[in-house]
Amino acid sequence: MLAMLVIVVIIWGVGLFQFADTIPLKVEDPGTRTDAIVVLTGGSGRLDEGLDLLARDLAGQLFVSGVYHGLDVERLVQISKREPEGLEPRIGIGNAVNTVGNAAETRVWMAKRGFTSLRLVTGAYHMPRSLAEFHFFMPGVEVIPNPVFPEHVKQKFWWAWPGTASLIVSEYNKWLFARARHWVTSLFAPRRPIVK
Repeated sequence: MLAMLVIVVIIWGVGLFQFADTIPLKVEDPGTRTDAIVVLTGGSGRLDEGLDLLARDLAGQLFVSGVYHGLDVERLVQISKREPEGLEPRIGIGNAVNTVGNAAETRVWMAKRGFTSLRLVTGAYHMPRSLAEFHFFMPGVEVIPNPVFPEHVKQKFWWAWPGTASLIVSEYNKWLFARARHWVTSLFAPRRPIVK
């Protein structure tokens, strides 16, 4: 029994470091235009990055997922301390409370508009799990990762920084549960791709 537990811990540990290696260190594709930009709230720099991308016309519309109830687009732009620059009519918001909800409400928003590609903006540490959820909820949709890099997350030698290590371990465990849920769900409910 003890030997089995040791094996499980070793496998989990190896997987943790493999997972950490999938966390992006830069934006691999900064220039491809997509139908939409999707920002997942919950971390510093994400909304500003999304607005910058929209201002650069890297997509026709921006969807901000996970906005607090009661906030509208006008107030959201004010909070970002940016000039509207005519962007407000191109911005939509959703009120998801977690990553699963982000992917689910984005699927609905994308499907209503016939969109089939998006640029996903979230923290680098959050990107692997976000991509897993978005690919699961929207098979066939092109998703371009556009990570942001919070200063408090130390990706280099992450295991030496207790705060970052705890964050990555938490993300890894959530990613494992997400993948397990996707596998079980797929057995009983085949996914349908978004089509124009």
